[in-house]
Amino acid sequence: MATTMKIDFVSDVSCPWCVIGLDALEQALARLGDQIVADLHFHPFELNPGMPPEGQDITEHIVEKYGATPEQSAANREAIRARGAELGFTFSMDKRGRIYNTFDAHRLLHWAELEGRQYVLKRALFRAYFTDGKDPSAHPVLVALAREVGLNPERAAAILASDEFAADVRARERFYLDQGIHSVPAIIINEKFLLQGGQPVDVFEQALRQIAAQG
Repeated sequence: MATTMKIDFVSDVSCPWCVIGLDALEQALARLGDQIVADLHFHPFELNPGMPPEGQDITEHIVEKYGATPEQSAANREAIRARGAELGFTFSMDKRGRIYNTFDAHRLLHWAELEGRQYVLKRALFRAYFTDGKDPSAHPVLVALAREVGLNPERAAAILASDEFAADVRARERFYLDQGIHSVPAIIINEKFLLQGGQPVDVFEQALRQIAAQG
């Protein structure tokens, strides 16, 4: 008999390790076949809540925030690209030179959850930013992605032009911060077990098996 697992995936649209973590988690679930039924929900986390509208050069940002040298930053970007390739995801590093504010993207994801289209929008946002090099803070980009995944583009534009769902997103962000989540991805299973980071598929598979065995 299949075990149903509620999976709360706390992440940011501009977090490459969140893409890696999601892909690895899904591949681990695929290995388990019909043993586990995943009830997956995405929750907002902003790595850079104070990021201005125009964004910032990625290398400059990494140096300022983490103290990394340009060489260290380049090595990390290559490691991310390689991990993505192993999992079947394309990180187009030559197209992604800036990092942007993601709050409006999270507002749209909140709405998409209510419409039953959150997963496909999350995937579209990851692809738009990391593969296609698009600006996930730009409203035309967000509206186009909403249309692409079957959401009403006029409704998406109206949400983005207002502050609708802003309080909901901030409340959910605050909830996870208060729970001690300060880095992402943070993957919470059945509101009890915490898995963190872009772990290898084998690690996720082993963890899921252990959790399922505990009933």
